[in-house]
Amino acid sequence: MEQLDVSDGFDVHDYRHGLKLLKQDRGTMTLENRAPFTCPSCEKPFQRLFVTERRTASFGDPGTPFCLARTEDELLVFTH
Repeated sequence: MEQLDVSDGFDVHDYRHGLKLLKQDRGTMTLENRAPFTCPSCEKPFQRLFVTERRTASFGDPGTPFCLARTEDELLVFTH
């Protein structure tokens, strides 16, 4: 399994072969992990990835454990 590398930012196009876009609006996107890639925080496979460029965002109750990763421009929330 390949781990998402966020050490130099996150570009969804680098992982488009295994991530499916579920929802996108101004400054946020939700993706489903179909590869499966592993989380850069805990190194375990994740189910969904929420990415936001906004200073604040609400994404509801994930109902499952989650991990966070921060790049210079984005916050990434991985649900397991």
